Amino acid sequence: MSCTTIEVSDLRFTYPGSHHHVLDGLSASIAEGERVALLGPNGSGKTTFVLHLNGLLTLQSGSIRIGDLEMGEENLPEIRRRVGAVFQDADDQLFMQSVREDVAFGPANLGVPRAELDTVVERALGQVGAEALIDRTPHHLSGGEKRRVAIATVLAMDPHALVLDEPTSGLDPVGRRELAELLAGLPQTQLVVTHDLPFALQTCPRSMIVSGGRVVADGSTREILSNAELLAANRLELPYGFDVSSL
Repeated sequence: MSCTTIEVSDLRFTYPGSHHHVLDGLSASIAEGERVALLGPNGSGKTTFVLHLNGLLTLQSGSIRIGDLEMGEENLPEIRRRVGAVFQDADDQLFMQSVREDVAFGPANLGVPRAELDTVVERALGQVGAEALIDRTPHHLSGGEKRRVAIATVLAMDPHALVLDEPTSGLDPVGRRELAELLAGLPQTQLVVTHDLPFALQTCPRSMIVSGGRVVADGSTREILSNAELLAANRLELPYGFDVSSL
């Protein structure tokens, strides 16, 4: 029986100056090694939820446990290592002069000795099939290449879980397919925030729908995407003519 990687209970959050609960009692449990899609309309609380998972937003109410660690100030450094966030815009993650420097940045700040950094960088790039990019300048890369390198910067930290925010944004069909194959080959627990419902079906056996700051549906991605009433109630829509049974 696999151990739970992420356990969230009764999470509530209000942004400063607002009386509206963006998260209103959200609870979720994600087991080790699962790939789960997080679906929902704009403004439903998806991004606010995932920003809590590695402490980018401060916990106001409820509890979060990552493995054996309770979310709290004293555990934040280790939680941030365990839960790697891959941002929607890869340019937000890539800011050094070379791919090598970008991938080395996190491990170096963790105290990995300089003599070991090259091995860590090469291993992370190897995991995403981007070894040939090691000496390239990040802003000269294609969208798909940038996405691979952004994921490598997180993998270099040896995380237990990956949180990916709209990972197909800006990718062409080939880049999208290559990303799906990449994610399927990684062993880490994955939480994928996406509006791309076919991509969710292709990569994540399980999906959760967030609406009104709560999880309102949780189950097989195929079953959820086959429920037209559930999708319509949560402003989700498959591409015209897409057949769920085709994947």
